[in-house]
Amino acid sequence: MQPISFETQRGNIVIREARPADAVQYRELRLEALQDSPTAFSADHQVNLKQPMSFWENRVTPDENWMLFLAEHDSQLIGMTGIRRRESPKTRHNAEILSVFVRPKWRGLHIAEALIEASADWAKARDVSILKLGVITVNTSAVRLYERCGFKIYGTEPRDIFYDGKYYDLHLMHRDLSG
Repeated sequence: MQPISFETQRGNIVIREARPADAVQYRELRLEALQDSPTAFSADHQVNLKQPMSFWENRVTPDENWMLFLAEHDSQLIGMTGIRRRESPKTRHNAEILSVFVRPKWRGLHIAEALIEASADWAKARDVSILKLGVITVNTSAVRLYERCGFKIYGTEPRDIFYDGKYYDLHLMHRDLSG
């Protein structure tokens, strides 16, 4: 996919596929995401903090069923989202949006929408007909974001996340790409 570039009130944003050279900056962004929004991700900050660099290099290396999209401004990563297509011949029409995050000072500029649309385009090019994701029910701004991107709630996973002594339910959402 060719990088996508668009202007915001804070400057030019580029949405592009990750590459191995992004590993160090991606690690920093991901750790910030896990610390900033601990209930938004099932991954744990402390566990990820201990991961070797090979773990991070693997995350930024695409394959036929995985792609990480990054948002950058002036060569600095400011956002991310991953997409993983299921591998079985019976389920390859499914893909999941993962790890959507935009640094707080860059929110409200439609960067997350651009990342999600890049993921949807990647999926369509691979004959994926349905995108799915999970979002913590109390994260109403994220729920609204996904609804603006065409996702609909189809169920709720009770007590999906346990963090800081509290359980969090997860909305399951989908977007039809076949139309």
